[in-house]
Amino acid sequence: MAVYAIGDLQGCFDPFRRLLDKLDFDPVTDRIWLTGDLVNRGPKSLKTLRFVKSLGDAVTLVLGNHDLHLLAMANDIAVTNNRFDSMWKILAADDCDELLDWLRFKPLAHYSPELNTLMVHAGVPPQWTIKKTLKRAAEVESALQQDDYVRFLKKMYGDLPDKWSGDLQGADRLRFIVNSLTRMRMISPGGRLNFTHKGLPTAAGKGLVPWFQAPKARWTDSRIVFGHWSALGLMVKKKLISVDTGCVWGRQLTAVRLDQSAEVTKVRCR
Repeated sequence: MAVYAIGDLQGCFDPFRRLLDKLDFDPVTDRIWLTGDLVNRGPKSLKTLRFVKSLGDAVTLVLGNHDLHLLAMANDIAVTNNRFDSMWKILAADDCDELLDWLRFKPLAHYSPELNTLMVHAGVPPQWTIKKTLKRAAEVESALQQDDYVRFLKKMYGDLPDKWSGDLQGADRLRFIVNSLTRMRMISPGGRLNFTHKGLPTAAGKGLVPWFQAPKARWTDSRIVFGHWSALGLMVKKKLISVDTGCVWGRQLTAVRLDQSAEVTKVRCR
């Protein structure tokens, strides 16, 4: 059995199928970890969503910010513009409710003890251990899986609070968790999230570092797999694997094998 991590699909169905063919992927024996953002910007979000769902237990998925945005759009919460044209095909589909219910029951963080590897969409605050990351993710997952989950979605958006405290409660607490796991890139040495810089870490302003370089991070006993940061691109290190290589921007879609020596497989995107 092989286990592969694959970066943000964002509706790029055809490159995804070509990558699976190149891997000789067998859904009976092999497993795929997807770092979230299945939908948006790419041309085939609906087809991508349906196909990933059809793979059943062969896929482990964590939610990304675009996946959460789709849930908000479906409930008339999120602001829409031309960036989200491909989302409307999902919302108009006969199986829309089934697809969205399947999506909102997916986690925001996944950990494999066998691989000692955590997967999130964006990152992990330095104050959290792996165990606490899973517990914080479970708080949001519980809110999403309630019958009145729309109440959570209505308060999900916003950049504040930008620093973790165990005293955070209610919507503020859940919003920080969502922003950390699905939006975070840069962070101040004091642990404050920064959402203004999306480019290369070296181009960020003084006083900002990538979340994975924050001092005294408590998650470092395990490996973390993440996507979200296409400008960062592929990074394969002992404790970090970044797999968003900008397929939707015409670059590449990448798979990194997790159960062996981090073998990298790529296909070109158009």
